[in-house]
Amino acid sequence: MKKTAVFLAPGFEEIEALTPVDYLRRAGLEVTTVSVPEAGSEEMSYAVQGSHKIPVFADTTLVEYLDEIGEELPDAIFFPGGLPGATNLAASDDLRELVTRMADAGRIVSAVCASPAVVLSRSGILAGKKWTCYPGMNEQLADYCGGAQNARKLTEGSVHVPDVPFVFDKNLLTGRGPGTAEQFSMKLVELLAGAETAKRIHDGSCQR
Repeated sequence: MKKTAVFLAPGFEEIEALTPVDYLRRAGLEVTTVSVPEAGSEEMSYAVQGSHKIPVFADTTLVEYLDEIGEELPDAIFFPGGLPGATNLAASDDLRELVTRMADAGRIVSAVCASPAVVLSRSGILAGKKWTCYPGMNEQLADYCGGAQNARKLTEGSVHVPDVPFVFDKNLLTGRGPGTAEQFSMKLVELLAGAETAKRIHDGSCQR
């Protein structure tokens, strides 16, 4: 069974976070929600509050999850957007290392809204790939990468694609925002469970 980890930090965007969890579980895939602490804090809690004050009880904490998987990587990881959720995710060195390991192994790395720019840009995974994010955040990569020079180096050869619900390039899936969460999530289902399963879920849930 394909495995996916969904990382939730305080201030995550609820629609973006839970839509993939719902559809992936409908597809019969194993999804683990992982709580990530606030930037600068080492306090681990299963309860994580979203950007619209909706609390979610995660399956496990980041420390527990990384200890559990060891060297065995999941098939996909996902970072929802939202602020300060994406900023809190980006502050984790452990997550940055995980993104690098996933990229090197050719596993799926996915992110939506703020997270492609805020979280993934500093890992270097955007380099040489097409990607999308929340409108305008692609113009602030210098802020997220620690300066313009770093941003150019870390995103060399990348192409931001505007006005699309999602972009899939090699092993990178990025989405635009909360309104595209359904389309983004169904693409992730297709990648992990196949087109037939994705169509069954699409038709059974009365999607557009």
